[in-house]
Amino acid sequence: MTDTHSDLPRLPLKLSNLAVIGVTQPPETSWARLRALQYSRLEALSLSRFLAHAIALILTISIYFGKVSPVALAGWILMLVAALWNASRVDHGLRDVDRRAMTKSEYVVHALSVGFVAAVWAAPYFLFVPHGPSEDHLAFWALTAMLITGTTLAFAATPISTLVFAGVTGLAAVASFAINGHYGYAALAASFCGLAMGGAIRVARTYLSARIAEAGVVEKSEVVSLLLREYEDNEADWLWQIDTARRVRSASPRFAYALGKEMDEIENKSFIQLIAGSAWDSGQFPPSLHDLAERLKRRESFSNLLVQVTIAGAKRWWELSGTPIIDENGTFHGFRGVGSDVTEQRESDEKIAYLARYDTLTGLPNRLMLTEALGEAMRYAEQWRTRCAFLMIDLDRFKAVNDSLGHQVGDKLLAQVSARLKGLMSENELCGRLGGDEFAIVVRDASDRSRVDRVANSVIAQLSQPYEVDHHTLYVGASVGSALGPRDGDSVETLMRNADLALYKAKDDGGSNHWTYEPSLHADAEERRQLEFALRRALDRNELYLQYQPVVDARSETVVSFEALLRWKSEEHGMVSPMKFIPLAEDTRLIVPIGDWVLREACREALNWPTHVRVGVNVSGEQLLDPLFSQKVVEALSATGLSPHRLEIEVTESIFVRDGATARATLEQIMALGCSVALDDFGTGYSSLGYLRKLRFSTIKVDRSFVQGAAKDNAESLAIIRAVVAMAQSLDMSTTAEGVETAEEAALIRELGCTKIQGYYFGRPMDALDALALFRNNLAMTAAAGAAA
Repeated sequence: MTDTHSDLPRLPLKLSNLAVIGVTQPPETSWARLRALQYSRLEALSLSRFLAHAIALILTISIYFGKVSPVALAGWILMLVAALWNASRVDHGLRDVDRRAMTKSEYVVHALSVGFVAAVWAAPYFLFVPHGPSEDHLAFWALTAMLITGTTLAFAATPISTLVFAGVTGLAAVASFAINGHYGYAALAASFCGLAMGGAIRVARTYLSARIAEAGVVEKSEVVSLLLREYEDNEADWLWQIDTARRVRSASPRFAYALGKEMDEIENKSFIQLIAGSAWDSGQFPPSLHDLAERLKRRESFSNLLVQVTIAGAKRWWELSGTPIIDENGTFHGFRGVGSDVTEQRESDEKIAYLARYDTLTGLPNRLMLTEALGEAMRYAEQWRTRCAFLMIDLDRFKAVNDSLGHQVGDKLLAQVSARLKGLMSENELCGRLGGDEFAIVVRDASDRSRVDRVANSVIAQLSQPYEVDHHTLYVGASVGSALGPRDGDSVETLMRNADLALYKAKDDGGSNHWTYEPSLHADAEERRQLEFALRRALDRNELYLQYQPVVDARSETVVSFEALLRWKSEEHGMVSPMKFIPLAEDTRLIVPIGDWVLREACREALNWPTHVRVGVNVSGEQLLDPLFSQKVVEALSATGLSPHRLEIEVTESIFVRDGATARATLEQIMALGCSVALDDFGTGYSSLGYLRKLRFSTIKVDRSFVQGAAKDNAESLAIIRAVVAMAQSLDMSTTAEGVETAEEAALIRELGCTKIQGYYFGRPMDALDALALFRNNLAMTAAAGAAA
């Protein structure tokens, strides 16, 4: 309910004359509000005032034309026009005072504008009257008296106008008559002006009373409307009344309908019994119903009291307001009030409260509730000098499942993960979902330091077990980062941030493990932030460059291609390992502009090599998901003039898991240009047999781990290489063995049937000039051999 207090004075109006005029501040009333009532309609009178003064001006000219100097007459006319224009301008500035507070300076300016007009009309008594006969003197007084009368009637709202105008012009008339010896006329003029000024105050009081009454009616109307709106907004659906014995009296039809009964069934029946249901017999009242009974017993007023009632065996919620009925003798006769059924609103509020604190997919507490629980755990730890803990959990390989099998399977997997987490919790722990595939656990009492490790290890072990979802057997792991409070943070935000740093370290360490927060993690995070900042400027500062590692024919050992390898020499960080900055570029999507540069630079350099030598460019999944990537390949080939068959795009198996359809479509467009596509690190990631069948790869690259395993006579590695070679031969694809470092490994690879070899044995990654020198040396050796022959 808004405040209905009014700043208007009470009627009948008992203000002093000075308060009505506006000279003094009225007691307990707003001076600005009264002036707003008086001056808000002033502008509408400007035209009529101008016309009245224009008529008086014409009559004055007719009286004194030819008797007074034309220059003096013209000057007076100009002064009058200027005074009237100024008065109209001041009135116009007061047109909106009913919507704002009028200032006292505006009140003074208005009075001065009227005084200016009055002074102009007073001037002829001293400038014109001496030049004419007494009849003209009386005629001009008649005009002045007409203007005074008109001002009194027309400007009744603003008595200061009449007082100033009548005072100035009347004083001039009295003085003029007295100077000319017409004392009787002087007394008559003084009496007339006095009556006009007194009448102006009385008329102003009447006008002000009418405006106050009008404003009061509007305010009361607004209050009534406000009360009605409040009644409707609160959905007070029915009236109720009980007697001193708390029995229903004068039951309304809507009240009976709310009880699910007829009117004669509820009349004279106990109010509490009607709404208590079975609780009346058992005596086990809900707390809210017991509270209502106590208020009725104590004869206390109550408003918007929420009461649980039972109607026709169903639980409902009513909102009741009631007031004791007390007559003029102080006798209590019962209660009367209003009520409404708010069951739906109550259920909606409960649902909203639930949604505010629980995750809809898993039913686990959400981030808000976890934050509140952690805050409570930290207060408990501080009070009892113990420790609490916060564990953040991130699912490993969940994104691959979500992208390959769809969000529905992903959601069902998350539901199963949530069920397993709940099964691991004791009364000392609360688990919840932060969002996506991130979960968290609040350990209220972590005084036992090994408790956090046990919880984390249980989570990792349990979540790593296989899941059955829609006939799919799925495997995901879990990484856990933990922080202890208050040791690792004295606030909820700090503790959560530090647990997140520990989680990032756990994932960076390979996943499926638990990492506890250490202060050094902040330094790692800061280093990563600085590295990202430097990487964003690396292209513009020409800090990136390419090296090229040769790939040779397994039989002839001649160079058939180079793999372009990205290097970064940072001004701030020196040489940065690709193992460190490539994942950072992929996480921040900087790999897209960097990859575009690598593609153009590699094509440009390949033009310097023999026409049979290809250049291999590694492309990330982020680049393949760019719908313009194939167009960028075309632009790089066009800009450099490199033949498409000399460009080989190298991709890893992981790109097909994220968005296989898009990756396949993009690679098919690249193949259509005449470029070849190699499958890198085959066998280390996800099964790609289906994509080998659907896409015509030019080369399958066998990972160095299998090569080194085979060199150590590892049966599994040997079997894998033989299988890959056989499959590639059947699909008309070549094979490249990576990581060959010795002559023995090279001989073994030839024996196993690989067609190409890449590794330190044949050449380390080298700068562009060194790569070009290989061909020059070969040409020199060939020429020398020819000369010797």
